[in-house]
Amino acid sequence: MALPKKIKKSLNIAPGPLQPQYPYGYNGTITPNRRRELADLISEDGTFLPKSVLHADMDKGMLDFVQEHLKSVTNGNKVNVIDRILTLQRWAEFSQTWKFANQDKNVELPFIVVVRKPDVQYGTNPALQYTIPDRKQFHYAKVPTWDGNRKGYDIYTIPQPVPVDITYDVKIVCNRMRELNNFNRVVLQKFTSRQAYTFVKGHYIPIIMESIGDESQIDTEERRYYQQNYQFQLQGFLLDEEEFEVKPAISRSLIMFGFDDKGRKREKSNEDCTNTVDENCRDNPDKVRTTLHFGATTTVLTKTYKYKTNVTLRRINNIDTVVFKIGGTIVTSPVLISPNDILTITIVKLSPGQVSSLVLEETLVR
Repeated sequence: MALPKKIKKSLNIAPGPLQPQYPYGYNGTITPNRRRELADLISEDGTFLPKSVLHADMDKGMLDFVQEHLKSVTNGNKVNVIDRILTLQRWAEFSQTWKFANQDKNVELPFIVVVRKPDVQYGTNPALQYTIPDRKQFHYAKVPTWDGNRKGYDIYTIPQPVPVDITYDVKIVCNRMRELNNFNRVVLQKFTSRQAYTFVKGHYIPIIMESIGDESQIDTEERRYYQQNYQFQLQGFLLDEEEFEVKPAISRSLIMFGFDDKGRKREKSNEDCTNTVDENCRDNPDKVRTTLHFGATTTVLTKTYKYKTNVTLRRINNIDTVVFKIGGTIVTSPVLISPNDILTITIVKLSPGQVSSLVLEETLVR
């Protein structure tokens, strides 16, 4: 008799801190440590922007990959790798002249050469797709700045990289079958998982092995040699630093109020409501209006409130802008003030050297 299946009544779709790959938890806002390490590698030269990745950089990355990861040893000696990328034309010339020779003008076999095909195709890297039109800029980093007077930020933006596929032929030329077998073993072991990676300026770029072919010649000047070709596709991308943008962020905000007094009735101030029998003044005894006067050379006034109060700006005279602050923090009208808070009012006058005034409507919050 089969055992009953266990029914899982709940699914944890948000990985918790118990998972080893996220020791501090991961809820979509906490960046795992590995991602931070990769981001630091991209900008490890001290700048806050990534470095350009162009065709020459990917050529060097492919050559470094062959030299470091496709090492082949024969009779205790490492197989030589030509330390430059050859084009198809230069390889054709090279194979005719065999300039890779020793002092006696004899070709030293075996050796490995990397040949790049000139046709660079639009990329098939799955991480980059046809998703962003018109080279739109994206936020990359926010960098703090200091100009000697105030703090600010610079916003760094970059476009989406352009994916490219570059085809390389890695050729081994030798005169013994065991040398061919050794290199073949190294390549197949490296690409057991279909693809490998090269490291280009902080980026891991995939390399896929597409085919293996034989181009052996029977003899050259009565000398037999083998030539085997391994074709690889590097799925890279182009990232041009000339497209990067650095813009200053907003370091301060200016709050401006505009009022139209035309067609409005004269509003009663606190003094007006003190000695009046107007019904409008007695509708809400918790609401009063206070007029603050600024002298010819005064632009800042403070007022302390003993009770929780809602303050609204109602009228201004000879004032361009008004800024309210509580404890050094800019607030906007209407302002909710807690008991014992000090309201600081800073103005910019339309006509400097003249008196100014403003009317505040103060409502007691119960």
